[in-house]
Amino acid sequence: MKVAITGSNGFLGSALKKALEEKGIPTLRLVRSKEQLEENSAFWNPIEKEIEKEKLKECSAVVHLAGENISNKRWTPSQKEILYQSRVLSTQFLSQTIAELSPSIQVLLSASAIGYYGNRGKQILTEDSTPGTGFLAKVCQDWEAATKPAEKSGIRVCHLRIGVVLNPQGGALKKMLLPFKLGLGGRLGNGNQFLSWIALEDLVAAIIFLLKHNEISGPVNLTAPNPITNKEFTKTLGYVLKRPTLLPIPTLALKILFGEMAEETLLASTRAIPAKLLDSPFLFQSPELLPALQKMLLSL
Repeated sequence: MKVAITGSNGFLGSALKKALEEKGIPTLRLVRSKEQLEENSAFWNPIEKEIEKEKLKECSAVVHLAGENISNKRWTPSQKEILYQSRVLSTQFLSQTIAELSPSIQVLLSASAIGYYGNRGKQILTEDSTPGTGFLAKVCQDWEAATKPAEKSGIRVCHLRIGVVLNPQGGALKKMLLPFKLGLGGRLGNGNQFLSWIALEDLVAAIIFLLKHNEISGPVNLTAPNPITNKEFTKTLGYVLKRPTLLPIPTLALKILFGEMAEETLLASTRAIPAKLLDSPFLFQSPELLPALQKMLLSL
């Protein structure tokens, strides 16, 4: 197996590349800048529909993780268009390309997100649950639908509905650490919204597991088995860091600061369960939040 990876410079992509190579599985990085080209990489530009197809022919699997960071900027109409196109159009182009390379490429693992389910309160959500409403839910639905050319060509496709990835080196947890260490951490809004999280090591292990297990296809929730509320998360992180968490951020303040993004991310409640992984032989190394955070933050 040789695995092509988009988004390989990102937080998740770089961790996946390292883990694959440690297991002796060669990788091909798909990069969008010719200055980044090096050994075991190939150029692609999904906007201009350019790709080094000959190099891609060497691969039997593709993991598609590329996409504009959802929380980098306020969601203006132009930024929402960038977020949409960076996911949907790139997936469409990649799927059409690898469909032409079937059967040499046998599997596509394409990123999606638990934003597919929208704000659903306490409802337990599995891969069989209906989609939600709102901008993120619409993006995720179209994102997943963009893989149709690959599916129609006979390629096995998994939609990776990724939760909040926890690791002190990147993502949401890295951003939280400084204010929490300073004793400025607190719940967001009323804190009752569910947070579906997953440790980075489990996420990477699950992707590698899915590459090898041909019996699994379609949507797969990449979340830990035990989602918790924002209030519980805040209390647990404060406990591990030995800091108070007495400064909640009011709902109104979050909406003023972040607008629509706050309503669909920070304040939205998504209680997603990884039903397909739990029904498989996959074993989570960090299924519970407290020991997961203790393990991650042991040296801090």
